[in-house]
Amino acid sequence: MNPFLHAAIEEARRGLSEGGIPIGSVLVHSGAIVGRGHNRRVQKDSVILHGEMDALENAGRRSAAFYRECTLYTTLSPCAMCSGAILLYGIPRVVVGENQSFMGEEQWLSTHGVQIQVIQDSTCIELMREFVENHPSLWAEDIGV
Repeated sequence: MNPFLHAAIEEARRGLSEGGIPIGSVLVHSGAIVGRGHNRRVQKDSVILHGEMDALENAGRRSAAFYRECTLYTTLSPCAMCSGAILLYGIPRVVVGENQSFMGEEQWLSTHGVQIQVIQDSTCIELMREFVENHPSLWAEDIGV
């Protein structure tokens, strides 16, 4: 398994163990993780702390040139909010653990020049399948349903 996707899965599991939604993300620059995060909407009573947003926040303030050299790894297809941040900061590559549980804005990102790679990782799929099955109302809240 890709070590960066593995790190994103570790973040997803961390979020689940905290009582949150199991979605994790890492931001990678020059072969090193510079930001880690997981969905913390429940834990922080936040409307924006999806896994990708948390990883970007934890990466700290960076230059535009820095972001243009990064890859974002995320366990689940990025939603419209997270995709907007990806475009805003010019992140050129996104590796998605799975998009069966939720199809985010991959097409939109692609039309704006972002390279998308979808892995369909069985661990990512199972984490979300179990979560959605056991917490349907919380999942619906997270995706704005």
